[in-house]
Amino acid sequence: MAHPPHRHDFEETFILLEGEIAATFRGKKSTARAGDTLNIPANAPHQFHNASASPVRMLCICSPAGQDKFFLEIGVPVATRTTPPPKLNEKEQAAFIEKAMLLAPKYRTELLREA
Repeated sequence: MAHPPHRHDFEETFILLEGEIAATFRGKKSTARAGDTLNIPANAPHQFHNASASPVRMLCICSPAGQDKFFLEIGVPVATRTTPPPKLNEKEQAAFIEKAMLLAPKYRTELLREA
């Protein structure tokens, strides 16, 4: 599932540990692989999604802190840190997106329309 384009008033840094993501940052598309670091300044439009059939593991560092509460509120719990996320059917995916849209303003995030 691709994250919708969005922006927020905090800086975000992704450090890819495993896998590959396709990222769009300020309209420019790129691919990041394990070992790469992406820095997204505050208020910069961006989006990303898994670019392969393999799972992606990455560290996400937000400054200032607090975005972890969004992921705790919206996330689907798994058994361990390496357990793959559950596959969502179409109805579950629609419900997940609706929940994200409702929670976004609480976490200072604006979801944007596709370009």
